[in-house]
Amino acid sequence: MFTSVLMIEKPLTPADVEFVSTLHGDDPTSFVVLMQPRGKQDILLRAIDDVALGEFDDAVREGAEPSGPLADRALSQTLAALRAKGAEAIGQVVEEHPIDLLKSVVEQTKADEVIVLTTPHFVEEFFHRDWASRARHKVGVPVLKLFSHAADDRPQDAGGS
Repeated sequence: MFTSVLMIEKPLTPADVEFVSTLHGDDPTSFVVLMQPRGKQDILLRAIDDVALGEFDDAVREGAEPSGPLADRALSQTLAALRAKGAEAIGQVVEEHPIDLLKSVVEQTKADEVIVLTTPHFVEEFFHRDWASRARHKVGVPVLKLFSHAADDRPQDAGGS
């Protein structure tokens, strides 16, 4: 069984589910999903990312990320979608310290890899403060960074280690 810890900030699209569930071919896969909605703590950074992507309407919209009961529901949808693809899947919503929790989950589950699947965060990536960059220095397993897309797009590989 190949075990992946999957860090996300919103529910996976069907294209995202298809992509991550087929990364290892026909090998049985188990996912531990850690969902941390971005919340209000970094609204300015998200607005800069939206402007950089030319998504001006998104730059002025607040509250697009699920939180509270919506985050629980989004996580449940993601877990159900992964299970429907034949993978084992468990998970939790992360309130604080995602990288510390990630490290402990990798150790407890003896995970083979970490997959960080998010929208682009240019400012954080530039300064290597994004989840994938920070995780690479802590978890001791390969970290694959993917960008999530709309249902009709396939995620793009953003580099890995």
